[in-house]
Order: sequence, then structure tokens, then C-alpha cells
Amino acid sequence: MKEGIFPNGIKPIAPYSPGVLLNNMLFISGQIAINPETGQLVTDTIENETHQVMNNLFQVLKEAGFVPNDLVKITIFMSDMSFYEIINKIYGEYFDGIEVYPAREAVAVKTLPRNVNVEISGIAVKN
Repeated sequence: MKEGIFPNGIKPIAPYSPGVLLNNMLFISGQIAINPETGQLVTDTIENETHQVMNNLFQVLKEAGFVPNDLVKITIFMSDMSFYEIINKIYGEYFDGIEVYPAREAVAVKTLPRNVNVEISGIAVKN
């Protein structure tokens, strides 16, 4: 049976779940840089935006009882490939000490929700 995962009990305004748990798999919707405490976007710098996105992604993991090492697939969407180096560096900081990095793609897209610069989704599996 599938279960919706809603970190901090916050429900999105659109028809989706931040995470969907099915058996031993967690599907994490694209996370953007919304600060869950204020409801405001964090877009002052690409560094701060990326950190907020990663924190949001990891919060969904935690809420479902998963850990970063359970991630098997990540997709990074960015508004411009010129952000790649910065996003990649910050992303890598969140995986220090991980056994096997998740498979991943990173692509530039024309527009992201709420005109953010980065959105990250993922799939995690518990062994």
C-alpha cells in the first residue's frame, strides 16, 4: 500500500505528495528551495538555494525513515547550466562518506516552478 510522506505535516498547494512510500521504495517529488518554517523561497544566492533544496530532500528521506545512503537515483533540474559547478559542489557535500553515490542526471530546463533555479527529485530504496 502506498503512503504519502509530508515532512513537518506540511501539505503542498498542488495535487502531489512530497514523497510516496511503496513497500521499501521512496519516490521523492522535485524539491525546490521553500523554507518550511517561513513558506518563503530561498533564492538570494544559488548556494543558499541549493542548500535549502538539499535540506528539503533530506527532510523527506528522514520523515520516511530513510537515510542518504538509501538514495539510488537523483535528478537535478537547473535553470541554467552555468550553475552546474556550484550545484554539483554543494550536492557532493551532502554525500560525504556515502558508500555508493546515487545514479544521477543534471539537466538545464527552460523554466522551473516559481521561477527557481534548481529542483531536485530522487528515488530511495531500503535493502
